[in-house]
Amino acid sequence: MKITAYTGGFAQTNAYLVETPEGTFLIDAPEGVAAWLAGKNVQPEHVLLTHQHYDHVLDAAALQDAGAKLHAFSDYSQDLTLETLMRASGVPISVAPYSVDFKLDPADSPWSYAGVEISLTHLPGHSPDSVILHVPAEKIVFSGDTLFTGSIGRTDLPGGSQRILLDGIAKHLMVLPSETRVFPGHGPSSTIGAESASNPFLQ
Repeated sequence: MKITAYTGGFAQTNAYLVETPEGTFLIDAPEGVAAWLAGKNVQPEHVLLTHQHYDHVLDAAALQDAGAKLHAFSDYSQDLTLETLMRASGVPISVAPYSVDFKLDPADSPWSYAGVEISLTHLPGHSPDSVILHVPAEKIVFSGDTLFTGSIGRTDLPGGSQRILLDGIAKHLMVLPSETRVFPGHGPSSTIGAESASNPFLQ
């Protein structure tokens, strides 16, 4: 399994292209990732969204138009993308509308994408629809905006709660093996062990 990171958009949001002999899929859809993939002549079959804040879905419609299936915990809404909030604040954020092809229900996981078995856990607190995507066989977790290197996701947006987020991180992330690699929605990767030892929000 090969993982290639893409970082783009003004929020410097990460996407992760996962390639195996059986196919490809993408984690998140930030601005510019569709053109990046086209430049690599790669068309992922599936796009898994860790949550639907605008910086993670600006290219979702373009990827869907190119043939990818979108997978998310909740249906598209302008509340989840934060367009409603931004417009009320006078910030002209616009996300091209898309539709969620498959709603991710944790009760139905794990799933297999391109031969990779992924377990999903709902972990709100940053956004009501936030999920983490765990690949136990590879000791990898895609944490979205729940856990970062040295930090955690912001909780001052609609539906946010620091208590709920920290409880979820403790219950669902910190229990993973210490060598588990963490691929977050922003910033560099880390490990569960490193964050357990040094992340100031988890001490």
